[in-house]
Amino acid sequence: MKNTIPIYQVPAYTDRETLRKLRLKSPYGYVLLRVGDAPLELPEENAARMLQVAEDSGAVLLYSDYYLLKNGQRLPHPTIDYQEGSLRDDFDFGAVWTVNAQAFRQAVEEMDATYRYAALYDLRLRLSRKGEILHLPEYLYTVEETDARTSGERQFDYVDPHNREVQQEMEAVCTAHLKTIGGWLPPTFRDLDLQEGKFPVEASVVIPVKNRARTIADAVHSALSQETDFPFNILVVDNYSTDGTTEILQKLAQEHPAVALLHPKSPMAGIGGCWNEAIDSPQCGRFAVQLDSDDLYASPQTLQTIVDEMYKQQCAMLAGSYRMVDFQLQEIAPGVVDHREWTDTNGRNNALRINGFGAPRAFFTPVIREVRFPNVSYGEDYAVGLAISRRYKVGRIYTPIYLCRRWEGNSDANLNIEQVNRNNYYKDRIRTIELRARRLCMPGNDVH
Repeated sequence: MKNTIPIYQVPAYTDRETLRKLRLKSPYGYVLLRVGDAPLELPEENAARMLQVAEDSGAVLLYSDYYLLKNGQRLPHPTIDYQEGSLRDDFDFGAVWTVNAQAFRQAVEEMDATYRYAALYDLRLRLSRKGEILHLPEYLYTVEETDARTSGERQFDYVDPHNREVQQEMEAVCTAHLKTIGGWLPPTFRDLDLQEGKFPVEASVVIPVKNRARTIADAVHSALSQETDFPFNILVVDNYSTDGTTEILQKLAQEHPAVALLHPKSPMAGIGGCWNEAIDSPQCGRFAVQLDSDDLYASPQTLQTIVDEMYKQQCAMLAGSYRMVDFQLQEIAPGVVDHREWTDTNGRNNALRINGFGAPRAFFTPVIREVRFPNVSYGEDYAVGLAISRRYKVGRIYTPIYLCRRWEGNSDANLNIEQVNRNNYYKDRIRTIELRARRLCMPGNDVH
C-alpha cells in the first residue's frame, strides 16, 4: 500500500484523557490500536488485511486471532466471536484492534465520566452500540506472553482486592451501558414466603460427583459433621463414576442414614443435570445447599449459618465466601474470595459483567425447581444465578464459610485456550440470553 498504516498504542487500563489526546489520522477511515505494551510483530500486509476486511464489512471494531510467543514457541491463540452478552471487561480482543476512526472520535466525545482505568472498556461498549464488532478468524500477528499464570489463577483477578478501584470503574461503565440498552434492572424483587410447602428436611446438601475417589469421602464427611438445630440430609448424585467413587458412596450411605445416593436418569447428564436430579427428588429439603466433590465446609457451623441467613435476608439464593486452599488445606492465592463487589442495589446488574457468584450457593427449593439448571458441566451455576437474580433477591455472606480446594485434578485448574474459549463463549451466550430476558422485564419495571 502506498501509505504507511498508522498504529496508535494505548494501555489496556487507560483514562479518558489519553483517548481524547489521540489525533487519529488515517487515509483509510480506520486505525489500528495496539493495546498494551507487550512486544508485537505485525506484518504490513496483515495490517492491510485487517483494514480491508473492516472497510468491506463496515465493522466499527474488528479483531483477529493471533499467535502467542511463549517460552520461545509461537502458539496459535484463537479468539471467540463477540456477541451482545460479551460484557466481560476482560473479553479477549487481542493486542490489535481495527477501529472506525469516526466512530472512535464520537464515542470518546460522548464519554461523560473521568475514568482512570476503564476508558477503553467504555469505548468498546459505546462502539458496540454504533455498529458491529467483528471477529476475523485469521492469525495475523504475534504478541509475546506477559502473563504466564494458569487459567485457574487468572480467573479470580476480578475479585482481587488490589484491583478494587479498577473494578468499581468497570462496574460503573457496564451499568451505564445496561441502562442505555434497556438491560438494567432496579432493585425491586418478588416477594418470598420461605415457609411455603412441606419438605422432609429443612436443608439438603447437594454433591454432584463423577470420578472423585480421592476427594468424595472428605466432602461427605464434611457435610456429616455439620451441627444444626434442624434436620438435614446429604444428596450425592453419582454421575456413573468408574474409578471407585460409587463403591465409596455405597459404603457411606450404608453407614450413615442421612446420606442418600442418587444417579441421573441419563448418562448424558452434566453437573446441571445432576443438580436437577437432586432438587426433583422427594428427599430434597426446603433449601438445597452446594458442596462440590472436591471441597469442604469451613466449619461445622456452615450449614446452620447458611439457613439462618436465608431467613434473615429473605432471599431465594444465597452465595457465600470461600478460602482457596491446596490439597493439604493450606491457603493459596488469591486467598479469600468474598465477592464484596456485590451490592443489593446493583449486584444483579454487575453480575452480567463478572464470571461468578461465589460459593457455597444455596437455593430455596421451590424457586430452583422453577428456574432449573441447564444440563452442562460449566456455567450451570452462573446461569441459574443470573436467572434467579432477575426475579428475586440474592443474599450474601462475606466471611469465608467454605474451602475451595485446588489440586491437579480440578476440572478448571489449567485449561488450554480452546477450553477457555469454549467456556467463555458459553457464559457470553448465557449473558446474551439473560440480557434479552431482562429487556422483556423492563416495561413498568415488572420483574417477571
